[in-house]
Amino acid sequence: MNARSEPAPAGPDAPARPPLVRELLLVAGLFLVYKFGRQLATGHTAEAFRNAHHVRDWERVLRLPDEGSVQSLLLHGDTLIHVANTYYAAVHFPATLAFLVWLYLRRPAHYVWARRVLAAVTGAALVLHLLFPLAPPRMLGAAGLIDTARVFGPSVYGPPRTDALSNQFAAMPSLHFGWALMLAIGLIVATRTRWRWLWLLHPLATLLVIVGTANHYWLDVIVATALLGLALTVLRLPRPSQRSRCALPHRRAEDRPRSSAERPELVGAGR
Repeated sequence: MNARSEPAPAGPDAPARPPLVRELLLVAGLFLVYKFGRQLATGHTAEAFRNAHHVRDWERVLRLPDEGSVQSLLLHGDTLIHVANTYYAAVHFPATLAFLVWLYLRRPAHYVWARRVLAAVTGAALVLHLLFPLAPPRMLGAAGLIDTARVFGPSVYGPPRTDALSNQFAAMPSLHFGWALMLAIGLIVATRTRWRWLWLLHPLATLLVIVGTANHYWLDVIVATALLGLALTVLRLPRPSQRSRCALPHRRAEDRPRSSAERPELVGAGR
């Protein structure tokens, strides 16, 4: 997919690129805080399964489609389900990192905006993970779904009791989908090619994958979308005129160019 667009503005009107070392430390710090925060939510097994039954009941009340209908589509062949598991395991973090790196290099103002939105959504998700631990549908026997990653591979999770690297009871909301949707929105906003709308295929594929592999419920996706919408409403991308005004220093009155009528030497020379 071609992300070609107009070149980034240069000169005094160009937004300043944030210092690289500061951004690396900031992103790494946010990641560590998130990983540590997820660990605080571990150990709530009974509550996580109770909440899973509640989510299933709410989905039936809302008449949302059954997650099993998506999984049945993926189970038509070993290759398809293996591709879905690989997409879940290998695309999430690298795609988001590549998105931020490209924005940092080519669209600094968009980068700052996207980084703030992702941080806000991730922070809100962490709070929900702590307040509402949720077992994914692959762990819920009543859902009638299988853990496709464990059966067909590859899998990024170990047994919940021994997996010290991740919190498997953090299904609500789905950051897989929230980040994927932000990636698509960010690239659509930052580029001008007529093919940019094809970036929406990424969150669409992510949606089918996370539901079909029984890692998330439909409600996980809906809540992630709502959080992202709220973040985008609060954290708006600055308009070009605003960025230009912020980038250019204010000129003092004596530095402004003067007309010939204001310059006595030119008035005298014209006589």
